[in-house]
Amino acid sequence: MADNIQNRQKYLQTTTHLARAVLVAFLITFMLARVLVFLIMSRTIPDFFLYIKGNHIHHFNYGIFLLSAVGAYLLFWVPVGKRRRITAGIYGIAMALTFDEFGMWIHLGSGYWQRASWDAVVVISGVLTLIAFSASIKRFRPRHWLTAIILILVIIIFVALFVRSFEYAGEKFGPKLQIIESTAPK
Repeated sequence: MADNIQNRQKYLQTTTHLARAVLVAFLITFMLARVLVFLIMSRTIPDFFLYIKGNHIHHFNYGIFLLSAVGAYLLFWVPVGKRRRITAGIYGIAMALTFDEFGMWIHLGSGYWQRASWDAVVVISGVLTLIAFSASIKRFRPRHWLTAIILILVIIIFVALFVRSFEYAGEKFGPKLQIIESTAPK
């Protein structure tokens, strides 16, 4: 039984480290994608978007291909050690590229700066953070439950304020972003 507990603890520790790798890769990739798209659309840096026969290939397509490759790799080769950590990082990159343009899944043909994309990234970041940093539910003690309840309340307040900040930002910066998007490379 002691071996079983040790194996479970080692598994949870490895899973936690992998979740942290996914989270870090996800957040860095999301931020880089947003910055690069803004710089390209504002014509601050050259347009290096990929075009095939005049069609702009959005970066969520790269994410989908990467997700497919990671899924196949995990299914057919089952990496261990360093390769598993690298795979976790690539998975985080793929998730960020895909969900950064989540709004385009729903509203094809709409602009890049859709609220649905931000919402999806915030939710995914929250879930990854909980996976990466929370204790196993079986190990929860009363203080953990109290912390979880406080966290949920704080998240609710944050989301309410976050929504209001987007409304304000939309009023303040929306017209400018629409101008940038309308004059951006097609």
